[in-house]
Amino acid sequence: MITRKELKKKGRLSLKKHYLIFVAACLISAFLASEFKGSLNFSTLQNPSRTMEEDELNVTVSKRSIGWQDVFQAVFTNSLEKDGQLSRQLKDTAATQSVENTPGFHQIHGILANTVNQSSSGSLPVTIAAAANSLANTTNPGVILLLLAGTGSMLAFWIFVQNTYLVILRRIFLEGHTYDHVPMPRFLYLMRIKKWMKASWIMLAAYLCQLLWNLTLVGGIVKHYSYMLVPYITAENPDMTARQAITLSRRMMRGHKWECFIFEMSFIGWQLLGLASFGIFNVIYTNPYKIASFTEYYVRLRSQAIENHLPLSELLSDTYLYEKADPLDLMEKYVDILDIMENPSPEIPRLPGIRGFFSRNFGILLFWRDEEKEYERLQALQIKNQELSQAVKGLVYPTRLYHIPEEKKRRQIESLHYRRQYSIWSLLVIFFGLSCFGWLWEVVLHLITSGELVNRGSMNGPWVPIYGAASVLILTLLYRLRKNPGAEFFAAVLLCGSLEYITSLVMEIATDGTKWWDYSSYLLNLNGRVCAEGLLVFGVGGLTVVYILAPLADNFLREADRDLLRLLCILLTAAFCLDLGYTYFHPNEGKGITDTETVPAISRSSEDFSKS
Repeated sequence: MITRKELKKKGRLSLKKHYLIFVAACLISAFLASEFKGSLNFSTLQNPSRTMEEDELNVTVSKRSIGWQDVFQAVFTNSLEKDGQLSRQLKDTAATQSVENTPGFHQIHGILANTVNQSSSGSLPVTIAAAANSLANTTNPGVILLLLAGTGSMLAFWIFVQNTYLVILRRIFLEGHTYDHVPMPRFLYLMRIKKWMKASWIMLAAYLCQLLWNLTLVGGIVKHYSYMLVPYITAENPDMTARQAITLSRRMMRGHKWECFIFEMSFIGWQLLGLASFGIFNVIYTNPYKIASFTEYYVRLRSQAIENHLPLSELLSDTYLYEKADPLDLMEKYVDILDIMENPSPEIPRLPGIRGFFSRNFGILLFWRDEEKEYERLQALQIKNQELSQAVKGLVYPTRLYHIPEEKKRRQIESLHYRRQYSIWSLLVIFFGLSCFGWLWEVVLHLITSGELVNRGSMNGPWVPIYGAASVLILTLLYRLRKNPGAEFFAAVLLCGSLEYITSLVMEIATDGTKWWDYSSYLLNLNGRVCAEGLLVFGVGGLTVVYILAPLADNFLREADRDLLRLLCILLTAAFCLDLGYTYFHPNEGKGITDTETVPAISRSSEDFSKS
């Protein structure tokens, strides 16, 4: 019989083998508030050297923040006044949020902390009930629209992202249990097999069942352990029904709930160490270590269920998730790759001159002629063959042996080879697209918090360039690091943190000392220009852009009409340059932009990028 000590030992070995990707996966989970609530508390701790008077003053003159969940919760619980101004509760929240119970530290509510708070047990139904109450007590069409849009957005995000990410996280750890490598595209495996919606429904059903049991005295605690294996079961076979997944989890946990409780309590020492470090140690070790150990525990329970012919255990049919495939089976499924491995294709000819320099070092294709198209096609094919050859060697999970076919299910997802080069036109569209998204985010969030429509950028046009600039810099300057997601994450943190610091410094000098944002109240900050929470946002956002958003956008742009795309980029660039020149003489200033004494506190995430 395997002991807790042996399970933990196997968990540590798995973590050691996949440390960077496991930590990144758990950090994303904490950022989304899917799991590990409280691990990011260190990012929202106030500087203990600041006096209470300074903190109170900072409420009105600095760019302190309320997460968007605070905004919606305040709107839900106290409807906006008829004149469209911010509710009294939201103002009180902005004025009192720095006073907390932690001795020696005063917490504030950055977007990460508030995401955690909003996603805590029971908050979802409370929010829905509050929204319904607010709708019944307001006649303002604008408020009603915001309430409906806010409620719908929160529900959709929670159902399809936060709650479903639990399945993705378990899949990453399960593949890491057996194989030497877990490629980044595995984060999208539910999309590749078109089972994202089904997995979301299973997790939603499990949550609702747990929620109902929480209404009883002890049923919630018991069912917490009964349903604990649902994410693992769904990660292995998302094609089953919600009833089957929940029932199978209950059967597998029968007789093991107390054992599981003791196993969970055995991590209390690590959690106390994390508490002493304000969550930092949890992020870098405890969280991935715990999930890796519980993954080993699930593997043991699964093996017992199959050996005992537990009803529904036949649905646990992903054999190659736990043992490597027979070489003959791999050869049969990957015969085309075997031919390539035995007779490797000629080396791809390099692009000559300056074109080759930018392509190799920055991932930029200066032109998009037939030579560049063929170069990119051959490189994409080579990268795909390299990934498939890893499956033949038994280094990664063999997707072609999965009982739900992945190949060619979704062409856009299948072709997200993130080590691609980007044309100048693609980079321009990505820059303007994300800059406009940043502006829209700023404007809408300010509208919700203040009831006023304000151009939130320092420029006069509909863009906040630092969003797009940071994304393009990550795609180009960090091109050589894309093979290593862990290195990409830390490099994105360093690059974007430097960009934010320099931007803050330059703008302060250019505007005679005006501070456009100030994080001096945060414990982990550098001269008030950057802080830990912002750096975490940079890292997670950078990974999302590099491995998902940019490749997906580039796929669509390559199929677009080239002449129309060039014309669009030229027009946007011309408009941007004109706006830049006009803004130099007529900067966009005033209430809601630089007048921080009259602007309600707004989201931390928007403050990271609010001016450029």
